[in-house]
Amino acid sequence: MSAACDFVALHTGQKMPLIGLGTWKSERGQVKEAVKYALSVGYCHIDCAAAYSNEAEIGEAFQECLGPNKVIKREDLFVTSKLWNTKHHPEDVEPALRKTLGDLKLDYLDLYLMHWPHAFERGDNLFPKNPDNTMRYDYTDYKDTWKAMEKLVEKGLVKAIGLSNFNSRQIDDILSVAAVKPAVLQVECHPYLAQNELIAHCQKQGLVVTAYSPLGSPDRMWKHPDEPVLLEEPGIKKLAEKYSKSPAQIILRWQVQRKVVAIPKSVTPARIQQNLQVFDFSLTEEEMGHIGSLNKNWRYIVPMITVN
Repeated sequence: MSAACDFVALHTGQKMPLIGLGTWKSERGQVKEAVKYALSVGYCHIDCAAAYSNEAEIGEAFQECLGPNKVIKREDLFVTSKLWNTKHHPEDVEPALRKTLGDLKLDYLDLYLMHWPHAFERGDNLFPKNPDNTMRYDYTDYKDTWKAMEKLVEKGLVKAIGLSNFNSRQIDDILSVAAVKPAVLQVECHPYLAQNELIAHCQKQGLVVTAYSPLGSPDRMWKHPDEPVLLEEPGIKKLAEKYSKSPAQIILRWQVQRKVVAIPKSVTPARIQQNLQVFDFSLTEEEMGHIGSLNKNWRYIVPMITVN
C-alpha cells in the first residue's frame, strides 16, 4: 500500500488506513474526478454509502483506476459502504449489498456498516414520509439486521462489518448477539464533539472508531449563523502557524494520533492532497490535550430522528 497511508489494525487482521476520502455531499459530476485524484495522490481508503446516491459514479472511477493491469490493485484499496435504513429487513440486506457492489464495480467490500440504528419503511424511497412530513418507520430490530449482515462475511462478500451512528448501549446490544463482532463504529467526531467516552468504550470492546465530518462539516447548507466554526478556533490556528500546516491538517493529525480514522470529504484537489499530508509531524502530549479539551458536545449533524 502507498507509503502515504498509515494504518490501524482491525480485529479481523485487516489494516484500515487512518485517512480516507469521504464522499457524502460530493455531487454527481464531481465525485468521480475527486476519487480519481485522491487515488492518484496516494489515498488507499474511500468511504461510500448507498444513501449518498453517487456510488455508480465512484464505480466508474474504480473501473478506470483499479485492476490487475492498472496502477492500483484491488487489494491495496480499503473500501467502505453502508446499508441504508430502508434495507434493514433481513431479506433486503444481501440484495442491498449486491446493488452497492454492482454500482461500485467491486467483487467485495472491505467494510460494510449499518448506517443508522433505526429502520425506515421498506422500499426504494430513501426517506419515506407520512403526509405530515414525519418519517415512516419499520420495526425491524437492528439485531436481526446484524445477523443478516454476518452472512455477508460468511459468503466472502464483505471482509468486515460494523456500525454507524450507534451509541454505547446499542453497540453492547449488538455485541450481546454477535457471532461476527463489529470491527468499526463510524460517528460524527471532531474537537467540538470529541466523543472521548464513546471512543474509550469502543477501544475497550475492540472496535476502531472512524470520524465523519472531522472538520466540522463546513460545507453544510443548513449552517446556523451563530454556530462555532472549528477551522477558526484560535488554539488550532496557533498550532497551524507553529507547524506550518493548515488548521484542517492540525485537526486531522489530532485524530490519527489518537488512532481514530478520519474521512474528510473534499472535491478540491489541493485540499484532497493536503488532508493526506498529516503523517510528517506530531503534536505534543500537551497540544493533544488542548485540542481534546475544546469539546463542547457540539453536533453539526443533527439527525431528524432518534432511537432508544
